[in-house]
Amino acid sequence: MTKRNFAGEGRLMGVNMGRRKFMGYVSAAVVAGLIPGGVPRAFAAGDKSLPRGEKKPFSFEGVIGWAREQAKQPYQPPVVSDALKNVLSRVDYDAYQQIRFDTEKSLWWNQDGVPPIAPFHQNRGTQEKVRIYTVEDGQAQEVEYDPSAFTYKGDIQAGDIPGDAGWGGFRALYDKDHSRDWLAFMGASYFRSAGPLDQYGLSARAVAVNTALEDGSEEFPRFTEFWLEPTHDGGLHIYALLDGPSLTGAVQIVCQKPNDKDIVMDVTVRFFTRQAIRRLGIAPLTSMFWFSEINRDEAVDWRPEIHDNDGLAIWTGAGERLWRPLDNPKHTRTSSFVDQSPKGFGLMQRDRSFANYEDDGVFYDRRPSLWIEPKGDWNKGMVQLLEIPTDDEIHDNIVAYWTTDEEVPAGEERAYQYRMHWMADGLFGAVNVGHAIASRTGRAGVPGQKRPDKGLKYAIDFAGGELANFKTEDKKISPDVSASNAAIQNAYCLRVVGQDYWRLVFDVFPDGNGPVNLRAALKEGDRLLTESWVFEHREHQF
Repeated sequence: MTKRNFAGEGRLMGVNMGRRKFMGYVSAAVVAGLIPGGVPRAFAAGDKSLPRGEKKPFSFEGVIGWAREQAKQPYQPPVVSDALKNVLSRVDYDAYQQIRFDTEKSLWWNQDGVPPIAPFHQNRGTQEKVRIYTVEDGQAQEVEYDPSAFTYKGDIQAGDIPGDAGWGGFRALYDKDHSRDWLAFMGASYFRSAGPLDQYGLSARAVAVNTALEDGSEEFPRFTEFWLEPTHDGGLHIYALLDGPSLTGAVQIVCQKPNDKDIVMDVTVRFFTRQAIRRLGIAPLTSMFWFSEINRDEAVDWRPEIHDNDGLAIWTGAGERLWRPLDNPKHTRTSSFVDQSPKGFGLMQRDRSFANYEDDGVFYDRRPSLWIEPKGDWNKGMVQLLEIPTDDEIHDNIVAYWTTDEEVPAGEERAYQYRMHWMADGLFGAVNVGHAIASRTGRAGVPGQKRPDKGLKYAIDFAGGELANFKTEDKKISPDVSASNAAIQNAYCLRVVGQDYWRLVFDVFPDGNGPVNLRAALKEGDRLLTESWVFEHREHQF
């Protein structure tokens, strides 16, 4: 698996661009009117500004039927004319700033309780157009592409856009505050929410196909058509048709009205395979991790930490809580957590202190956590984590998803349901469980004494649950640490003076016989008080 030259934002756009550049794209969209801002003008009720096609009956069962039939046909890649390619190749970050969407043409503009929809212009990274429909009372109408919906103030002018152009995707805006958006679909099957803290970060996908295989056969199926049905309580129903070389799919996403706690989406997916898929990834999440306190010695940037998310959380079918800090390894690494009927997993951002990032441009302290809550029985499989080396924040290098060991044959159908929680905190249903809030590394040994030639010290901070009720002098809490292919020494725990959290410290000395997998927790007697911190030991040179 080679390094992905995409930022999380860049990956959503489907273009090789810098992460900060795409955050500029988002800002540019606001400035340019792709995301309506300022004081809204008064408009007549309705959203008849954009031309619509004829009404046709619509149902999600119909989308499923189309996907099923399409899977029986050979894959037809999207066709983009040379003329359109030539123009869109010039729509980079700077050019995109100069393309403005006419706010009067937003779908459901200024309708109470209905989230307006602002379509995206195509650009260098999203050259394949998508079709957008509105749904009302079981009838769908296509929102026909209207070049007059955009004004062009840069080197690229309206007359440069060929007649075969189309929509690049769409954003959902807040129904009362049109200066902000909370949901965006653009590029392949990627979508994102800004979460309750109003800051985009990691991305979700409808499906992952053959991720992390050595033969490089990974595919990125794309949404080709969207049907949008708003609810008058501020929510949005999204239906989409998915197409790719190895599978087709029908996707339903029921978005609840955003609130200041989390943004909830209920997802139903049905996949139909054209050809065998060696690894089918369900509910895939894509993120960026460069460095945190766990690998701070390798950082070359002045900021203390840079990451969209700092860990993978898993709630197993047996009820155990796992926390796997993210890492930026020297070589691509895949970690699998085998489970039966999982209760959930997610990429979380637990560190919310601005001082730990010092970034007032892209605000890593506000990036959302995303928790996947399975619906129904997902049976036996594994949460798989892919970590790819990166030397900058512009690369998307973290992927997590649910999968199985079984190849999915051609002509098969798979169905899954799950709920997505885009959250402000890094916990889900773990109020009564102590959780890791920081993971640090350093030289093994004792200060003031001769240090061993090899070995690494880990210091893990745990907070929450019952931990604040214990004092160090009670001596009721003890460390529970284990490792494969390594010796553990000097393990102890204590309550940090003046704080309500505990610190677990231990040294690791690998024996050289294979990978070192660590597991650590705090317990009272035989009862665990915290989630299990798990990690693959990383070699450091001090």
